[in-house]
Amino acid sequence: MSQIRLISGALTVGFWTLMSRILGFVRDILIAAWLGTGPVAEAFLVAFALPNMFRRFFAEGAFNMAFVPMFSKKLEAGTGAPKFAADALAGLAFVVTIFTVLATIFMPWLVLAMASGFRGDERFDIAVTLGRIVFVYILFISLAALFSGVLNAAGRFVAAAAAPVLLNIILITTLIAAGSGFGASLIGDIEGGRVGTALSFGVVLAGIAQLALVWWAAGRAGFPLRLGLPRMTPELKRLAIIAAPAALAGGVVQVNLLIGRQVASFFDGAIAWLAYADRLYQLPLGVVGIAIGIVLLPDLSRRLQAGDTDGGQHALSRAAEMSMALAIPSAVALVVIPGSLVAVLFERGAFSDADTQATALACAIYGLGLPAFVLQKVYQPLFFAREDTRRPFYYAVIAMVVNAIIAVGLMSQLGYIAAAVGTSVAGWAMFFQLWRGSRAMGEAANLDTRALSRILRITLASLAMGAVLWLTEQRGVRSLLDGAGGADIIGLVVLCLTGMVSYFAIGVVLKAFTIGDLKAAFRK
Repeated sequence: MSQIRLISGALTVGFWTLMSRILGFVRDILIAAWLGTGPVAEAFLVAFALPNMFRRFFAEGAFNMAFVPMFSKKLEAGTGAPKFAADALAGLAFVVTIFTVLATIFMPWLVLAMASGFRGDERFDIAVTLGRIVFVYILFISLAALFSGVLNAAGRFVAAAAAPVLLNIILITTLIAAGSGFGASLIGDIEGGRVGTALSFGVVLAGIAQLALVWWAAGRAGFPLRLGLPRMTPELKRLAIIAAPAALAGGVVQVNLLIGRQVASFFDGAIAWLAYADRLYQLPLGVVGIAIGIVLLPDLSRRLQAGDTDGGQHALSRAAEMSMALAIPSAVALVVIPGSLVAVLFERGAFSDADTQATALACAIYGLGLPAFVLQKVYQPLFFAREDTRRPFYYAVIAMVVNAIIAVGLMSQLGYIAAAVGTSVAGWAMFFQLWRGSRAMGEAANLDTRALSRILRITLASLAMGAVLWLTEQRGVRSLLDGAGGADIIGLVVLCLTGMVSYFAIGVVLKAFTIGDLKAAFRK
């Protein structure tokens, strides 16, 4: 039953994450068409990155990684889980509200911290204005993350996984309305000003909608939490002590992102190029890595509480096996056919062929790091389930140094692409440290023989698929990909279907997985 629960939960989260990512593509296609890689596009991307960065720092990163294991264990033991969640909600709301007010006041300095290359040009003032609108999103999404943690720990994955879909639905609707002439610009008479303003208010509305959904779902699940006055209980003190190293680790991860944006901000259009490339590799990362991580953390926490070492190893092995079965072929595809992916998805309106080439190069480099990013999501729960947030912090610091040395050190030689190289290399550095650090945890942290064998076979099947993809792109559907009137979309669909069919056929022949495994996974 536990394996069914793990796979079912991962597929549920993965499905809704996939829906969110698909709608996110639609959103970004519209942004690229109306704003391209111009000043409003780059300013909005920086402004939107600010609340997202701190939300991962406060809620989805430090807070939730400490909160979910504690809440899961209380839920398993039946000792005051609802009261603990209510106290945590009050404390988080208090801290984030104060931070939101301060950030709004000091927005110019935050923008410079994100993109000092904006200093002295029109992008700076636009980013400050849009940032002050957007930043309140962090309050709603941080509280939504806590409710999502409660739902995930209780095995209720649907509402928490579906909430991000609301963000993209609202932003798509906002984009269509603004693009049709509705609304006004708060950033002056500049091309795309109305669209940028509408997007910013749409983000705030989406945050309210996401919070409302998970709050309602938590009440239906038996956790009708209400906001109250914050108070420092002994359990919240322990939560803070556990969360502090995770907060520092989250801060280090965000510094990595800052380094990339800082490098990109000195090259016109580069922030947008990296953002669109990021969207492509975030699709498999979200569907596979984040889904596995969300489900695996509470599952491992429950098993540790019950002393189930064999079950812990089995859960980790199946999570690694399942994630690599999807992540490795995705990485190969991003490396082999990035130009076709970017051109068909984004090259229209204000997004030019030069933008396609620059984005495709970044996409391929991110693809090289994709397996490492996914494996981090698999191995991090081993530490967080044991309430060990210190070692991941130390590992993150080392990865940050690696990223900074590469991104900044190679900026003059590689230009904006040094940021993508630094990100991917740092991703592998982080995974290697997590893997090495887990060796002392015993059998529960070791992949079983079946997982190791299958991951090797999955890699071989993926490389073979890459060769098929390249041949199909160059000699099979090139005329369609270069065509107009929807022919390029047909060509990309044919290309993707060819890759999928060849990968699964080769995988079955190499016994990377069996047809029975696939049927069982999707049935469960």
